[in-house]
Amino acid sequence: MKPACLVFSFLLLFAADAVAQGTLDKLPNVLMIVTDDMGYGDMSSQGAKGFSTPNLDKLAGQGTRFTSFYVAQPVCTASRAAFMSGCYPNRVSLQGALNHTSKNGIHPDEYLLPEMFKDLGYATAGMGKWHLGTVMEFWPTRNGFDEWFGTPYSNDNTKYHPVLAAEMPPYPLYEGETVVELDPDQSQFTKRITEKAVSFIERNKDRPFFLYLPQIMPHVPIFASEQFKGKTEHGLYGDVIEELDWSVGELMRTLDRLKLADNTIVIFFSDNGPWPSYGEHAGDAGPFREGKLTTFEGGVRVPCIMRWPGHIPADRVCDEPVMSIDLLPTLTKVAGGKMPTKKIDGLNIADVLFTQDGKTPHDAYFFFGGTGLQAVRSGKWKLHFPHPYITVAGEPGKGGKPSNWGKNPAQSITQSGIEGIASRHGGRVEHIELSLFDLDSDPGETKNLASQHPDVVERLSKLAEPVRKDLGDSLTGVEGTGVREAGWVK
Repeated sequence: MKPACLVFSFLLLFAADAVAQGTLDKLPNVLMIVTDDMGYGDMSSQGAKGFSTPNLDKLAGQGTRFTSFYVAQPVCTASRAAFMSGCYPNRVSLQGALNHTSKNGIHPDEYLLPEMFKDLGYATAGMGKWHLGTVMEFWPTRNGFDEWFGTPYSNDNTKYHPVLAAEMPPYPLYEGETVVELDPDQSQFTKRITEKAVSFIERNKDRPFFLYLPQIMPHVPIFASEQFKGKTEHGLYGDVIEELDWSVGELMRTLDRLKLADNTIVIFFSDNGPWPSYGEHAGDAGPFREGKLTTFEGGVRVPCIMRWPGHIPADRVCDEPVMSIDLLPTLTKVAGGKMPTKKIDGLNIADVLFTQDGKTPHDAYFFFGGTGLQAVRSGKWKLHFPHPYITVAGEPGKGGKPSNWGKNPAQSITQSGIEGIASRHGGRVEHIELSLFDLDSDPGETKNLASQHPDVVERLSKLAEPVRKDLGDSLTGVEGTGVREAGWVK
C-alpha cells in the first residue's frame, strides 16, 4: 500500500472511531432526502436510460453508494415509520399507507429522529410528505420539527386519483399546523420544497440542523415544472427525476456556498421501490423482481447515497446489506444523542458507513408485507415464506393510469387489504411458495434453491422464529408480544 493510502486509511479509522464513540468536537448537520417510489435503476450510476442524474452521480463520487440498502416495508407510511422510529413498522403498528380517512398515526410516546436532534439543540425542519398521521395529534410539529411545509398523505389521495377521484377531498398544503392552500399546483412541489429547504439552511447556517425532505415526487400522479417538462427522451417520468436531481444539486451548492459541506451528513434514498402497474409513469427496479407493495427486491431494495467528507469514504460502492431502521441508532450515536427508552430494532451501522470493508451487526433483516412475515435475508441468501403478493394485472398502464384501467371495479380507499389495493391500482394477487434465492447470482429472485439447500432454509427459518413471536405474523396466526399500539384519535 502506498504511503498516502496508509495515511488516508489511518485518518479514516481515526474519524470512524470518533464517530462510533460520539466524541466529535462539532455536531454535524444532517440533511435527509427521501424520494417517493423512485426505483433502484433511476440513477445514471445504476443504469438509468433516457434521462441523467449528474448531481446524484457527483454526490455518489463524493460519498458512498449503497447497493444493498433496504427499507423495512415497501409502502409509504410503514417505510417512514421505520426510519423515523428505528423500528420495524410492525412494532409501532403502522403498516400500509394512511389516507384522509385515517384516525391513527405514530404514537406520541415513540421517540423519533427529529425529537432526538431537537433535544440536542438542533434546528429541525421537514418539507414534503409526512404520512405518519393526518390529524394534529400526530403532526410533524408535535414530533420534534420546529418547521413543517408539506402535505399529510400521498398526492394520489386527491382529485388526481386514477379510479376514485370523485370521492377525494381537496389536497391540503400546510405551513406549520395551518392549511395555506387547497389543491396546490403539483408541478411546483419539487421547486417549492427546494426553495424552502435552501432558506432553512441559510437561516440556520450557524447552528446544527436536521433537515428532512420527503419529496412528493415521483409518486403518481407525476408532475414537473415548466423548466423540466418535456426535456428528456424518457418522457414525463424522466423529467420528474431530472428535476429531483436538480433539487439535490441546489442543496449541495447551498452547502458549498455556506461552507457547510464538510460538516453535513447527506443521506439520500427512496421510501420504497417503483410502482410497475403505472408503466411509463413509474420507475425502474433495475435487475430486481417486482416493485412497490412487494417484499421482492424491487420493492424493498432502493437507491441510496450517503456523504460526509472525511468520515464516509468517497467514491465507494458498498454492497453490504443495511436497512433504514439503522439510521436512527447510528445518527444518535454520531451526534451523542439520547436513545429511545422503548425497544427498537435498528443497530448502529457506523462500521459499515465509516470503514472501507465494514460489516453489518445484524444476523439478518426481516421483511413484512402488512402484518405478515414474508421474507428474511441473511448474507447472500433470501428466504421467502409462502405468501400472497401483488403483481401487475396485465400490460402496464399509460398516461398515469394503472394496468387494466377501467376494466375492474375498484374497492373503496378504506379497504386497505391486499385485494383492495390490487383492485385500485391495476394489480392481481399471486402466491409464492417457500423459496430460497441466492441474491449474489440471482438478484432477480428467479431460481428457487430451497430443495437444494435445506440447511440454509432451516437456518433462516430459525432466525425468523423469535421475530415472529416478537412482532407477530398474520400468515401463521402468531400475535406478537412486543407490538406497541399506534396512536388513535376517536
